[in-house]
Amino acid sequence: MKMSKIMPRRMAIGALAAIAALASAGAAFADEITGAGATFPQPVYTRWAEQYAGQGGDTLNYQGIGSGAGVTQIINRTVDFGASDAPVAPERLASQNLVQFPAVIGAVVVAVNIPGVDGNALKLTGPLVGDMYLGRLRMWNDARIRALNPGVNLPAVAIAPVYRADSSGTTNIFTTYLSAVNLPFNTTIGAGSSVSFRAGIGAPGNAGVAGAVRNTRGGIGYVEYAYATENNMQTPMLQNRSGQFVRPSVQAFAASAAQAPWATAPNMAASMINTAGAANWPIVSATYILLPKNPADAERSRKVMQFFDWAFRSGQGAVDALHYIPLPAAVQNQARQRWCQVRSGNAPVWNGCH
Repeated sequence: MKMSKIMPRRMAIGALAAIAALASAGAAFADEITGAGATFPQPVYTRWAEQYAGQGGDTLNYQGIGSGAGVTQIINRTVDFGASDAPVAPERLASQNLVQFPAVIGAVVVAVNIPGVDGNALKLTGPLVGDMYLGRLRMWNDARIRALNPGVNLPAVAIAPVYRADSSGTTNIFTTYLSAVNLPFNTTIGAGSSVSFRAGIGAPGNAGVAGAVRNTRGGIGYVEYAYATENNMQTPMLQNRSGQFVRPSVQAFAASAAQAPWATAPNMAASMINTAGAANWPIVSATYILLPKNPADAERSRKVMQFFDWAFRSGQGAVDALHYIPLPAAVQNQARQRWCQVRSGNAPVWNGCH
């Protein structure tokens, strides 16, 4: 009788030990991959990382430090991948031995804080927003804004522009748009990740700009749409290239994204800025990942590609929940083909290459 009681107990202990051993083995296979750069896609990268690790994948340590810093980090090979909203110039990709591919599509929106005004119902144009950042349009009750918004009691409050203080791909997207629709902005400030705005104050990251606008009377700023929705910010309508005033929405972003010329874009840097179409939001862009073609650690580079392969296949829920737009399936496959440029010795690192 004693043996019959002892044996099941020993079997149970043995089973628990086996489970613990398997868990330890799984933990041993898991690794931490590191990335740094754009804050524009940080919400979705963070959500993907949580889900991927929860399903037994590697952990991702991603630092949203701005696109410029992300490009610098991958050039210095201090992270496994860099992230930038602004596509890197072909000659720089070549000189630094990097491959570039898009990860997801998002939109930049204008956010405002105007006392007594429903900012979501406000209408603005790109030329007017450009003049605000040039310091040429200074008051919210200016006749040009009132003409677009009849019946709205716009206050005599100073316009307080907020911009990114760090080198930012979001700034690059926003200034590319303003340069396309406002000639004085183009000739005076121009497009870039770090520009000299003529009016306003700087704040770090998308989150910093969102916070500054919320805390500034008369504030206006530009942020990725997920930051606006998460912070319950007021986002005006913008007039698009077809002359229509459009509310920021996933449908409006998708209408613009559908026109991206992926097949012909060098290094997959397809422009979605100010596209023609009655339903199109005018400030839409992909955000990009940068990988070394000659990684010092091929296995870690492979793990980065495995993470984004999983995100393409299984990350749709996070994309939808955070109001981004997924890459079309054909574009995802195009990105996977670019991974074949990453090589260790004479062999491609990515397992899907033939």
